[in-house]
Amino acid sequence: MSDQNTSLFKVEDMTCGHCVKTITNAIKEKYPSADVNIELDKHLVKVKGVADKASLADIMKEEGYTPQAL
Repeated sequence: MSDQNTSLFKVEDMTCGHCVKTITNAIKEKYPSADVNIELDKHLVKVKGVADKASLADIMKEEGYTPQAL
């Protein structure tokens, strides 16, 4: 199985449940079929089903976060 459509980001300024909901909803708004998995304690955002990492980063930046692609 290929992970070419899986993107992983470190988002240090994601600190609470509201942040998780905001990021998830923003990604799902543009990519409804995306599988968004967030580990708040590790500040990790994992998105499956979207190949465009730059677009995902831009979505999070528009919500006020500073994602770093891993």
